[in-house]
Amino acid sequence: MLIATKTAHFRPNGFTIHVLHPIATLVLFLCGTILSTCPYIYALEPDNRRVPNIVLILADDMGFSDIGCYGGEIETPVLDSLAANGLKFTQFYNTGRCCPTRASLMTGLYPHQTGLGHMTSGKYLAPGYVNAIGENCVTFAQVLKPAGYRSYHIGKWHVINEKDSQDTGNPSFQNWPRQRGFDRNYTMLSGAGSFYDPKTMARDNTRISVAADKDYQPEQYYFTDAISDHAMTYIKDHRRQHSDKPFFMYVAYTAAHWPMHALPEDIAKYKGRYDAGFDKIRQARYKKAKQVGVIGDESPLTPTVGDWNNVKNREWELRCMEVYAAMVDRMDQGIGKIVGTLKGEEIFDDTLICFMQDNGGCAEGRGRQARGNLKVRQRKPTLPPMKDTDLQMEMIPKQTRDGYPLIMGPGVMPGPADTYIAYGRDWANVSNTPFREYKHWVHEGGVATPLIVSYPNGIRKSGGVAKDVGHLIDIMATCVDYAGANYPSEHAGKPITPMQGVSLRPILEGKQLKRGKPVFFAHEGNSAIREGRWKLVAKKNDVQADRWELYDMEADRSETTNLAAGHPERVADMKTRWYRWAQDAQVFPSVFLGETPAEEYHAMRTQQG
Repeated sequence: MLIATKTAHFRPNGFTIHVLHPIATLVLFLCGTILSTCPYIYALEPDNRRVPNIVLILADDMGFSDIGCYGGEIETPVLDSLAANGLKFTQFYNTGRCCPTRASLMTGLYPHQTGLGHMTSGKYLAPGYVNAIGENCVTFAQVLKPAGYRSYHIGKWHVINEKDSQDTGNPSFQNWPRQRGFDRNYTMLSGAGSFYDPKTMARDNTRISVAADKDYQPEQYYFTDAISDHAMTYIKDHRRQHSDKPFFMYVAYTAAHWPMHALPEDIAKYKGRYDAGFDKIRQARYKKAKQVGVIGDESPLTPTVGDWNNVKNREWELRCMEVYAAMVDRMDQGIGKIVGTLKGEEIFDDTLICFMQDNGGCAEGRGRQARGNLKVRQRKPTLPPMKDTDLQMEMIPKQTRDGYPLIMGPGVMPGPADTYIAYGRDWANVSNTPFREYKHWVHEGGVATPLIVSYPNGIRKSGGVAKDVGHLIDIMATCVDYAGANYPSEHAGKPITPMQGVSLRPILEGKQLKRGKPVFFAHEGNSAIREGRWKLVAKKNDVQADRWELYDMEADRSETTNLAAGHPERVADMKTRWYRWAQDAQVFPSVFLGETPAEEYHAMRTQQG
């Protein structure tokens, strides 16, 4: 029971009520009545503002210029509308890869600090490369629960050891969504799979086959739709069952990660859209990106990688990009369903929505070579059908559920369930316009992501463009700030690594962001530090050979002119701070750069005393 002993202040629907001790009981009754008739007020922050619902939307393997409001020709009217009525960030960063980004986003730490410095399988080297997030970190759900939030996860998880995502006998549930604080989840535990029959699916703590899932049986199963539909359901259920609480929702789409799977009606929209080829599409995107204000003259268009005149199988290449665009389009439609549900429940204005991407466009060549002698689609099934109850545990299935073998390679038109193909390096170069490099690298093409923020009751000026440098680590700090939550120093008896980011709230409120520290990057030996206008960056082999590149991001965001030779002292200083951070953040010992840092790092430590 709350007993008022001093003057208290409440602001239901913006009105201030002063509560005096002699009439505390009466006022508490009246406030309870008022709050019960205003279901969108869940809690009040210390400065008397409402705490928002929070919806984080993460897209997969998409480039900086894919969506319409960042320069793309792909139809994304919902995201464009959120940006037009919200805020676009032009210098926001991810980590350059799927699961490190997810580990960083969910915990507010750099990936190696969580233990997921690389992937969820492969080489193991403690403490930074243990293939899963560790006990030293907490998720959004675990942080926000004490602040009164209920939490929901839908889509790709990818922060769990691959063995535990695959083990159907005796898996560890330690890092499943429910054990990490989420109240409900519809989750693909691992990192990739068919959009028609996704791998390692789980509803709460129960593994499911989407073909036998009694709770969700659409006429045509498609994972992007399933993610959107479950988000809608969870919002509606929350409003019916827990309307007195705010919610946090993490919606992790797998669009547009390979394989290129899309529904026919969406593919048809993009027929002929890309006939001009790689370079013409990049030029058009570059022009539009400048028009919509996400880049300027400081971001020259880097050279186009693919030569359209020498493409051997144009129809196939065109189809790859048409399907890719269709996947993004379908995701935008799904986000529209989520936004529509929030508006239908009359809580959109009090919901903080953030949209971002996990890495840059993907140049991986998955499925672009034939699989054995299978090069054409079979006229009828040639394999025994799978049972509906069979769990799908293959990232690349051998067959569809109705018995068609999977086919790959040039000439195999992607889209249907019996294909498994990536769109390839040259289209990834288009996606990353105007930048160079791709997913895996920490040059701008690998780590630059759109960030769209919508919060009608929290953004001072809608339709703005924020040029402040930001990173995934800032999202946790922002949510903690808005929720009035406390990031713990200890959880379940374990010490917790402090969150690394800063709240972006000042930007949303029209104030200046004070970061104070550089932003750091490390993935597969590829390394960088961004401080103000300067970025020091190197690929793995160049780190080992001490060939770092220095760029003035206010004059050359596209990293075309290396200034390292002219600024040796700046290079030395930034490099020293990167090594210091890398040692402290568990990048070392590294499975890519060696057990210990370079000799110069030890020399630097000696000089520091």
